Amino acid sequence: MFKKILKGLFVLSTVCMLSNPAHAFYSDMDENHWAYQSIKFLTEVGVVVGYPDGTYKPDIPVTRAEFASMAIKALGQEDATVTQEIHFSDIKPDFWAYDIIKKAVYFDLVTDSNEERFRPYDSVTRAEAISIAVNALTTQQISEQKAQEILEKSYEDYTQIPAWFLLAAGKAQLLDMIIVMPGNEGKLEAERPANRAEVAAILYKMMQEAKLNPNAKLAESMQKRTAEGYIVDNVKVQGSIGIIPAGSIFPIQMETVVGSQISNVTDIYTAKVPKNIVTKEKYLLIEQGSDLKGQVKHVQRAKLFRQNGELIIKNELLVTPHDQAVMLYGVATLDPGKIGFWRKIFKGAKVLTMPDQIVNIRLLGPLKIDLTNGYIYEQ
Repeated sequence: MFKKILKGLFVLSTVCMLSNPAHAFYSDMDENHWAYQSIKFLTEVGVVVGYPDGTYKPDIPVTRAEFASMAIKALGQEDATVTQEIHFSDIKPDFWAYDIIKKAVYFDLVTDSNEERFRPYDSVTRAEAISIAVNALTTQQISEQKAQEILEKSYEDYTQIPAWFLLAAGKAQLLDMIIVMPGNEGKLEAERPANRAEVAAILYKMMQEAKLNPNAKLAESMQKRTAEGYIVDNVKVQGSIGIIPAGSIFPIQMETVVGSQISNVTDIYTAKVPKNIVTKEKYLLIEQGSDLKGQVKHVQRAKLFRQNGELIIKNELLVTPHDQAVMLYGVATLDPGKIGFWRKIFKGAKVLTMPDQIVNIRLLGPLKIDLTNGYIYEQ
């Protein structure tokens, strides 16, 4: 349904996306809020949600059960199957987050031992949130002395860091994962409850790092999708992220008739990805059937005895089969190609593309893609 709407309103949506700043997702926040981009991203991928009244309430705390749920969703493991039971004395199988907490234990985000309490309704502290984020990663080993040396350089309250958190805090600092709100510079505030803005920023950092260096169990679960298709052989793959560099070329299948004699600048065209776009390792980048939309940017009319026709189209939007819409800029120059003897002499060859015709498009900027689920990160 979303793709049909975009097709019908493409001109309006393209203009809005190009000329207007991102609208505020919530009525109590705007683009100037320090955590806005993290909250916007996590909202788009379904990790965080707002309240029925349209607010986000960035300053209120988050419970430990809520944070466990957010962390598992951020790591893409909400559908993972976990059979081992947990033994927290205050969590029963009918608790709403029981399965989520099982997954948090299985993926080594939190530790479970007999008769230990999980305290699901307690507010998650900054130390607990950061520790869980670090536990999702494979990190370099450091000593407690090294961790203390790292932290005392940046935080005036480093002496108040709980002993159990020292190593995780040191690793987090090395990875730039310690979030400090504006106005609180120089303070780690390890035992203060983390608010919804801080939680979003921490989870966003965790997601980015986990794509590159997940812990062992997450690495096993975060399998890259594979497929046959058109190979782009210069893709950079790092962890579960693939980056198609600017200048890469791949085919698109036109749905709109465009031509040197019939098209005008700003005319809209639509197209599809005719086959899966994959890396040389066969990791899936862009799915077959994804919609592409753009505009005619240059028209040169074919004129007898004077010049051949030429057309340049610029792609501006990609809509995946999962209804994610992102800006994707690429160009294709359409010319008559190989022409006969008389055209070589008299020129004037026309350009005309028909529905289902294949055109090669060249990317104007890099495209960053999550290889585990196909999510495309806008640059």
